[in-house]
Amino acid sequence: MDQIIKISPSILSANFSKLGDEILSLENAGADYIHIDVMDGHFVPNITIGPEVIKRLRPVTKKIFDVHLMISPVDKYVKDFAESGADIITFHPEATDNVDKTIKLIKKFNKKVGISLKPKTQVSLIEKYLNEIDLILIMSVEPGFAGQKFMPEILPKIKAIKSIVDKKKLNIDIEIDGGINFQNSKSVKDAGANVIVSGSTIFKENNGNLKKNIELLRTN
Repeated sequence: MDQIIKISPSILSANFSKLGDEILSLENAGADYIHIDVMDGHFVPNITIGPEVIKRLRPVTKKIFDVHLMISPVDKYVKDFAESGADIITFHPEATDNVDKTIKLIKKFNKKVGISLKPKTQVSLIEKYLNEIDLILIMSVEPGFAGQKFMPEILPKIKAIKSIVDKKKLNIDIEIDGGINFQNSKSVKDAGANVIVSGSTIFKENNGNLKKNIELLRTN
């Protein structure tokens, strides 16, 4: 059976002066999730939005807020993001002293748990936690900035994770983020990813036709 592909547009590429409208447009265009990148200028070399902005955006849509925390130490902020309206909270294993504790903390707020792997982070680092999480976010660029070029060398990592997930019969989404466009989306789906994060391609291709771009990423 073909896997169901979900599209999670990254609002990092949206027009921040009308973010609420942009999110509504994404919902109307068929987005499955809304991907929110949170950067602290410490764990990654950039600063984006915090929990207060998410809280203001939450009433705009019922779509799943797929929140990627690129912040350290992460535990200190989990409560704020959970209470602001995040549905999935994804963190990096390098951003915590105790991965198991962070997973339990996110679950305490009844949120789905994601773990993100940077391009050089090994799968073995998170393998023992797979029974406890809902999503694995594989970065196909170094986290920190929008608009970077896709790194095809991460494809074997997707395949390795897909193989483990299938073998253990786990219900885990495999999400890919970083430089995803119409040219490489098929390769990541073929490798096993079922949640596609894209920013620039969704907002800028085909004169910003969100519906068309989301559908192309889904079906290409």
